[in-house]
Amino acid sequence: MDITRLEMQLDITFNDHDLLKQAFTHSSYVNEHRDKNFSDNERLEFLGDAVLELGVSQYLYRQKNSMEEGDLTKLRASIVCEPSLEAFSRELNFGDHLLLGRGEEQSGGRERPAILADVFEAFLGALYLDQGFDVVIQFLKKYVYPKISTGVFSHAMDYKSLLQEHVQQNRNHSIEYVIVDEKGPSHDKEFVAQVVINGDVSGNGVGHTKKEAEQRAAKDALDQIGG
Repeated sequence: MDITRLEMQLDITFNDHDLLKQAFTHSSYVNEHRDKNFSDNERLEFLGDAVLELGVSQYLYRQKNSMEEGDLTKLRASIVCEPSLEAFSRELNFGDHLLLGRGEEQSGGRERPAILADVFEAFLGALYLDQGFDVVIQFLKKYVYPKISTGVFSHAMDYKSLLQEHVQQNRNHSIEYVIVDEKGPSHDKEFVAQVVINGDVSGNGVGHTKKEAEQRAAKDALDQIGG
């Protein structure tokens, strides 16, 4: 494991390099080096899971101030689930730094989704212990929060329902969706949707299906409202 290269890549310098190394040490590596005092990353993964959940919860609470608790929970779950954590890990090339046993290495462990997801959480646990929660938040601001704000996890949310709930707070308001344009060839068509609230265009969205375009228009309206 090239700790210096990893630190340069992340622009983070650890005080305790052993802690950073532990975050990338899989149990298979420890099992093959029982004569040495190595520790795997499972305990750090446990801690990192809690740190990540708190960091994401804090962000959602502050940024999605009109979203109900149940929808906040669903959105958070889509962010901290294994496929999302695997994607974060791949983006950071964490698999390149893993310490794996020979058997795990030969069976493709460096590409295994569960292992990649686990190492991302373990890294956050190590970063929290080494430098505190504020530094973890700075890391999340760089690699996780932007994806939330750009709607990467919007597949987990029904923005049309959220907007409907918001609009229903005022019984005099009506809501409708209009497909105003279609672009591109038939095999790769894009639809442009507008959501009209009480006669005024309140959001716009583009998608490869009419439903996707409408969902993005609803999200745009919620963002402008402050949802």
